[in-house]
Amino acid sequence: MRLNKNQIEHLGSMILRNLTKEAKLIMEDRTRLLEEITSLLTEEFQKEDRLDQEVRELLSKHMEKIRRENIEYQQMFKMIKTKLAREKGIVL
Repeated sequence: MRLNKNQIEHLGSMILRNLTKEAKLIMEDRTRLLEEITSLLTEEFQKEDRLDQEVRELLSKHMEKIRRENIEYQQMFKMIKTKLAREKGIVL
């Protein structure tokens, strides 16, 4: 995961603050709502981490061909990740 727990909590606080400031949210229990937002953010980052791992595994099975045909690894990684994310309904 690219962000640590404190960073995710901070991001959740910023989201909560902005939604409250813009009057898009009325909350009864700020702590519980922050925990929910943090949990959702963590879950989404974990989905992306699992997707990255799946892409790495797919590419590792074809490394010889990638090297032989001089294919740019990072471009291929992004292309496959985008395709798999779309298929799995993961928002990047």
